[in-house]
Amino acid sequence: MKNITVIGGGTMGNGIAHVFAQYGYEVSLVDISSEVLDRALGTISKNLDRQVAKGTLTESDKAATLQRIHPMTDLREGAAGADLVVEAATEKVELKLKLFADLDQLAPAGAILATNTSSISITKIAAATKRPQQVIGMHFMNPVPVMKLVEVIRGYATSDAVCQTIMALSQKLGKTPVEVNDYPGFVANRILMPMINEAIYTLYEGVSGVQEIDTVMKLGMAHPMGPLQLADFIGLDVCLAILRVLHEGFGQPKYAPCPLLVNMVTAGKLGVKSGEGFYTYTPGSKELVVAERFR
Repeated sequence: MKNITVIGGGTMGNGIAHVFAQYGYEVSLVDISSEVLDRALGTISKNLDRQVAKGTLTESDKAATLQRIHPMTDLREGAAGADLVVEAATEKVELKLKLFADLDQLAPAGAILATNTSSISITKIAAATKRPQQVIGMHFMNPVPVMKLVEVIRGYATSDAVCQTIMALSQKLGKTPVEVNDYPGFVANRILMPMINEAIYTLYEGVSGVQEIDTVMKLGMAHPMGPLQLADFIGLDVCLAILRVLHEGFGQPKYAPCPLLVNMVTAGKLGVKSGEGFYTYTPGSKELVVAERFR
């Protein structure tokens, strides 16, 4: 594989493009918004600067990495020469189904079509194409340049050869791939989201406060980040969407989203990206301040 197409210039998409380009692959980064692409390239440049400052990359490495990333707004152009497409668009089922139906028509017959979805069924996405054996999940963790794990999710029809190719490719990116079967939430979110939901319930029921809950999990369980802070980092809307996938997929009440989470998302309190969730976030500040509502 030489040519990689990444669909989506947001947080995950720019991170995925960064990693592929850093490891020598030519990357077409596609988004419908040129402004998003400009921000993506700026973010990649800043993250490369951090690596240079740490001594893990040289200035020439940074320049070469940026030269391998080709931003574009035309999906047809982006998909035309791809050996692998990695979709990292918004986590909406209808959007992904439309994208994969289009990619099936636009990408070369031998191209592998991967999705970075964190919870949506790979089998369902693959059914939108005429090449379900070449569709696979490639779930990177955020922040992509730092986190080592890649969940490699096999759909019902994913071939052994495609799975082996993506496992090997992930290792070439300096990642640790883990093969997973296609069930709601896969592994990471099937375990993580109920924990986050239970932390929100613990707050909702008045058992303890925001900082206290996070402190218990950090100091007692050696988690690097408390579950409420982590929820803010992921995005409360994303957490809610994944919990709804789990609840619908398994039909078990233990996956039902906490009413507090539902209310916060409805009110637009989404965490870091909106400036307020369980904590408030000031640009340029790393200080954690509990949101006024929870003090």
